[in-house]
Amino acid sequence: MNQIDPVTASVIQGALQNIAIEMGYKLMRMSYSSIIRESEDFGTALTDAEGNQLAESLQSTPLQSGPIPGYVKNVIEVFRRRGTPFRPGDVIMHNDPYGGASHGPDIALIVPVFHDGALVGFAGTTAHHLDVGALSPGSCGIVDAIDVYAEGLQFKAIKVVDGGVRNEAVWQILRDNVRAPDLVVGDMEAQVAACEIGAERFRELIGRYGIATVEAASRALMDHSERMMRQAIAAVPDGTYRAETFIDGFLDDPDPARRELPIVVSITVSGDEMTVDLTGTAPQVPDRPINMPLVGTVDIAIWLTIRSVLLDSDIHGYIPQNSGLTRPIRIVAPRGCLANPIFPAPVIARFTPGNQLADTVMKALAQAVPEKVSAGIGNLKVIAFSGLRGETHWVHMEIFEGAYGGRFRRDGMDAVDTLYANTRNNPIEDIESHLPMRVTRYELRENAAAPGRSRGGIGAVRAFQFLEPGGFSVEGEGHRFRPWGFSGGADGVPAELHLIHADGRDEALPSKVPYHPARAGDTFLAIGPCGGGYGDPLERDPARVLDDVRDGLISAGKALADYGVVIRDGQLDAAATAAERRARAGQGAPV
Repeated sequence: MNQIDPVTASVIQGALQNIAIEMGYKLMRMSYSSIIRESEDFGTALTDAEGNQLAESLQSTPLQSGPIPGYVKNVIEVFRRRGTPFRPGDVIMHNDPYGGASHGPDIALIVPVFHDGALVGFAGTTAHHLDVGALSPGSCGIVDAIDVYAEGLQFKAIKVVDGGVRNEAVWQILRDNVRAPDLVVGDMEAQVAACEIGAERFRELIGRYGIATVEAASRALMDHSERMMRQAIAAVPDGTYRAETFIDGFLDDPDPARRELPIVVSITVSGDEMTVDLTGTAPQVPDRPINMPLVGTVDIAIWLTIRSVLLDSDIHGYIPQNSGLTRPIRIVAPRGCLANPIFPAPVIARFTPGNQLADTVMKALAQAVPEKVSAGIGNLKVIAFSGLRGETHWVHMEIFEGAYGGRFRRDGMDAVDTLYANTRNNPIEDIESHLPMRVTRYELRENAAAPGRSRGGIGAVRAFQFLEPGGFSVEGEGHRFRPWGFSGGADGVPAELHLIHADGRDEALPSKVPYHPARAGDTFLAIGPCGGGYGDPLERDPARVLDDVRDGLISAGKALADYGVVIRDGQLDAAATAAERRARAGQGAPV
């Protein structure tokens, strides 16, 4: 095995990283749909010939880049079983949710990389596509699929370009079976181009340094990341840390097996290794798509949370993101539970339960490393808006923000995508210039922030008015259970959804909504959740409470009720605040 000096390894690592980043930016620039172009719901990565990740794009969502090694490893296995060879000029399409993909709409395009006739790696991209031919318009909010076949087209390691020759039949099948073919196929062709750019840059890197040196550097980089993770785990006290949270499920369903479902995480730390056991998590729901694939969703939620908590880049600086980080972590998930469903259980709406799983991992880690976590997060929603103009569909996917919980020294972040999402919402200008919709409200919730020494993040309020008939569907969470407060902080505030009919009637909606028609003039109103507070609210700096009042986030009355802070005529009354807090401390009154 070749040895390599750390300087050369670092230079090659930087080159690999820059290739993945370039792939990401090229994909963004070439894409047609706002979900990729604006929300950045995509991933790019390079792997070695065995599917081990070497580098990923930094600007994309972890739930897209992170699963790429799983996609590649499953494609390798499928090709091996079929006796299908990889050839120069191949492009492989793959979206099997039981074969590495997190769910069907996240379609990977993968290009094998050859050097001197030998397979040396893969350049891969993933992206969320606006429609995959499922039972209702859009590729999210499909919460009533009874199995994976109802979730849309499945491409299981299919060569869409074979040895440089396009398989036109596959592309035509795709075009004929999705509702927005120009956007979907255009986005896929952008993925192919980004992969080809990545493959070309990878070959150039190998040509410059030689395959032996690049492979030695790749091994050294993965070993380095593994050592960093092992050192971080070893610093955590040995023991088992257990946490439980719940997802709404289907709150309007009479069957208790479909609502208020537990997610259980037990983390055992032993030396420099960690086992994450999901025993106790609810059984899979066989006919509703809130199950989470073990590979592609569950593993990414766990790895990302552990890495973010134990190897915070604010403290440790940049750490190469590769497969070495996952080596010290073992995942146990009973087969047939929500976190390890059995085919063909549906999984397309796995996003929000997966985010809740990440939050539960955070809650378990809070017992071991309390100064490194946030309190409970306010979960996201994914909303599909659609309509029909003549014989042509329009489809839009909106990722509606959640909020972070408070942190040891910082407030929770307001109105952002949480944990493994890392996507962006769509600008109002983009929505209104492309769709028959108008955004009539966009603001932060008022008087809803969870009190704490560090307050919880605040959710957004956003209203979408239909200018012509259409419809929507929603996958979401957080209407029933409050985000957990930590170390004396208050629990957060749940989310809400409403359909305000053109005649003024207010129809309250659950967190998961199958396709629901809307008329011109109807308004879809989304009210985001607020994350939990961190620490005793009576320990919050009164000046920070005053800032929140002046910013219009809370009222003076709430400042007094929640924090014991007295504000008169927009000014802090320091003496009255000190007296109020002394009185509360003497009474031992909970806040």
